[in-house]
Amino acid sequence: MSGNVRGGAAKPGADTASPLVVIVEDDEGVREGLQDLLHSVGLDTLAYGATRDLLAATLPDRPGCLILDVRLPGSSGLDLQAKLAAMGNRMPIIFMTGHGDIPMTVQAMKAGALDFLTKPFRDQDMLDAIAVAIERDRTRRASSAGVAELEALAATLTAREAEVMAQVVKGLLNKQIAHALGISEITVKIHRGNVMRKMAAGSVADLVRKTELLKARASV
Repeated sequence: MSGNVRGGAAKPGADTASPLVVIVEDDEGVREGLQDLLHSVGLDTLAYGATRDLLAATLPDRPGCLILDVRLPGSSGLDLQAKLAAMGNRMPIIFMTGHGDIPMTVQAMKAGALDFLTKPFRDQDMLDAIAVAIERDRTRRASSAGVAELEALAATLTAREAEVMAQVVKGLLNKQIAHALGISEITVKIHRGNVMRKMAAGSVADLVRKTELLKARASV
């Protein structure tokens, strides 16, 4: 089963910056009702009736969120949440269910769900949750793009420059770095200047901030 598209989400040339809401709900009436609601406020949607259909699809690279029913044919919404996390998909998830209970809610939230709405929910509650989710995804994507740019800058460093940078962000002076690496202080100054230029760092504090962002990405 292919995704049911509303609002032009999969049209060639669609604005990649415009948000997309992906819905996984086995009840066709609920699925289409959600699409109508979201289309009425100008949001594009893709909708699927089962988790296997979403997993088989190639989603557009656009900011947005996922709306998942907890109880679905085959693999559940909670199972899909775990699979998407393992695949590195970090789009915010809003769960909905008509059979929600506290353990289910706790499991979803601990796994990173943004919200959990019990059917029947108010349209405005869903729209509010989606607005928060889209903004969070935009922020995440902007941060990821910034880190990717830093990774590209760091890749231009030579092995020695990378060593010097590691010492600089520890707060060591040129003389101390020279002693630690067994090179002259003049050589340290040259490498240090190259590091600041290549990393587009305006100060040591700026360099430290950038290296911390790189470390955070590496630990994910």
